Amino acid sequence: MSTSSVSVTASSETHDHAHGSARWELWFAIASGVTYAVGMIAEFALGLPLVGWPLVFFMATYFFGGFFTVRTAIASTLRGKFEVDFLMLVAAFGAALVGRWAEGAVLLFLFSLGHALEEYALSRASKSIEALAGLAPRSALVRRGDGDAVEVPVEQIAVGDIIVIRPNSRIPSDGFVVSGMSAVDQSAVTGESIPVEKEPVPDPERAMRIVDSLPVANRVFAGTVNGSGVLEVEVTATAADSTLSKVVELVRTADQATSPTQQFIDRFQRWYVPAVILGVAATLLVSMFAFGQAFPDAFYLAMTVLVAASPCALAIATPAAVLAGVARAARAGVLVKGGAPLETLGRVKAMAFDKTGTLTWGLPRVTSVTPAIGDAGALLIPTLVAVESLSDHPLASAIVRDLAGEVPDTKRLEATDLNAVMGRGVRATIGGEPVEVGNLRMFTDQQLTLPEELAVAYEEARDSGQTLMIVRRGGRFLGIVGVMDASRAESAQVLQALRGADVGQLIMISGDNQRVADAVGREVGVDTAIGELLPEDKVAEITRLAETHRPIAMVGDGVNDAPAMARADIGIAMGAAGSAVALETCDIALMSDDLGRVPFAVRLSRATSRIIRQNLVASLAIVAFLVVATFIGLNIGAVVLIHEGSTLIVVANALRLLNFERGKEHHGIDHEDKPAR
Repeated sequence: MSTSSVSVTASSETHDHAHGSARWELWFAIASGVTYAVGMIAEFALGLPLVGWPLVFFMATYFFGGFFTVRTAIASTLRGKFEVDFLMLVAAFGAALVGRWAEGAVLLFLFSLGHALEEYALSRASKSIEALAGLAPRSALVRRGDGDAVEVPVEQIAVGDIIVIRPNSRIPSDGFVVSGMSAVDQSAVTGESIPVEKEPVPDPERAMRIVDSLPVANRVFAGTVNGSGVLEVEVTATAADSTLSKVVELVRTADQATSPTQQFIDRFQRWYVPAVILGVAATLLVSMFAFGQAFPDAFYLAMTVLVAASPCALAIATPAAVLAGVARAARAGVLVKGGAPLETLGRVKAMAFDKTGTLTWGLPRVTSVTPAIGDAGALLIPTLVAVESLSDHPLASAIVRDLAGEVPDTKRLEATDLNAVMGRGVRATIGGEPVEVGNLRMFTDQQLTLPEELAVAYEEARDSGQTLMIVRRGGRFLGIVGVMDASRAESAQVLQALRGADVGQLIMISGDNQRVADAVGREVGVDTAIGELLPEDKVAEITRLAETHRPIAMVGDGVNDAPAMARADIGIAMGAAGSAVALETCDIALMSDDLGRVPFAVRLSRATSRIIRQNLVASLAIVAFLVVATFIGLNIGAVVLIHEGSTLIVVANALRLLNFERGKEHHGIDHEDKPAR
């Protein structure tokens, strides 16, 4: 079993144990309520003396109501923390010491019931996450070799296996389609509401080499639902390493990235709890020596103050909102890795976008072919197709797709020894002759100049916003080929929505030449378009922007843009479904290629921060009110009732995020606008 599989299994077992514990906690809380009620009836309705059956039932209430509280208090105390559970136990024990068994019993009953109901309410958020884990089927039809398909457990599926997907069944593993056509409901993984049409890849061997860059029409993901057609899929990831497994594991562990507010609350509680204990001691001493109260009355007042000042609602205010926010984002196909990125995104002042595949479709098409004069020009297309057929770059795919049909079989060439030149192009060999395909910088670095007719064509094509590839073979320039990448129809609308959300600066960074960057930038409406950037230049640009705009977010594909995204305060990866690199390197992953989810994520982040602030203000206000009310005469039972009620209100307020709606800026992908692949 792989490490990933072990981690997922362990996480699942932990989750099951937690749910089982929550159920027992609820039953214990109910039992404590029953024994408390019977004790009260025995003492006050039947008039039995306290030292007798009433005391037996109150002690039973202490047992049932305090069982899980004691466990939690011991665990936190051993870690050097004195939390709310510890304070409640001290108060209940103190009430018993002065003979107030009924008050101590109601304290533990209400506290245990409130905690159990709180866990039940929070499980609404966690269940929406855990439901993902049950989406993948437990078995699959696998065809190996020329034999018939055989049903096997998903754990036995290996990379390279062919699985048969029946109509209206769930897909057991990530892969690409090798046979059949159908529409697949991917909403569980990517959040897309409309089924996506799937078709076979033209070359399975090449597809396996470029899995992460395959079109969405060829790829399928574990846990998604097939439509009416039969599909045969070649597996690209085991069940333990599928996109679904990674998403479930990342969301389960999202609370490890603690939000800034939660970090502050944790620091606050470190001195607040000891301060409460000192305040309680001071209340006891002042009541006895300054106001002359008897020890039992003074001690009871001190214990009531202890309960009133306990920060129950304060402790749950931020985690509840973060859990609900992360769960809501996951349902919309937005994977947020915890409270830190969720809260930070709402404070973003500037957002940088990679151009290719983010603001544009990332599907370039050939728009111009300019051969050199003479025999050299006739070799342009055969040479270029031969070299680019070895490359996995998106531009290479566009060249092969659009120009391969123009090369007759009799003129097809074979290239070897392909080598990439970072930020410039590629080199290869054809028939013993060196071939170079790249941008102008590749040749100016060698002090080479274009022939006059190609230089003029280059300037004209560059001014129109095309990305140009110059081809040179055996010391001769063969010509120039131009490609263009269409901008997404929703890009301008999304950027406008971000401006409406007070994101002050929108910047586009690109490796294309400045003219291309300017053309796309004007079309989509960014404030600044910066071109001709190598990967390290993008990092430097993000660093420069961060000096004047903090926090800053970077939106890219999570693979080529990983260094720049890591430098930004928040890295947002688009189309992360199926890309392990993108899922691991980003802070927030948009599982589909839907740019419209960026404003949704920003608005959700701000809504989460707003609810956290509401919860914190309400929590502190209620604590202040209860502390004052105890000195006026509010008894411990009423204090606990208000206290636990406020905790449930805080949790209920946080759970409103589960119903957070997308705004008008989100309209999904317009497939008609998308260029043909």
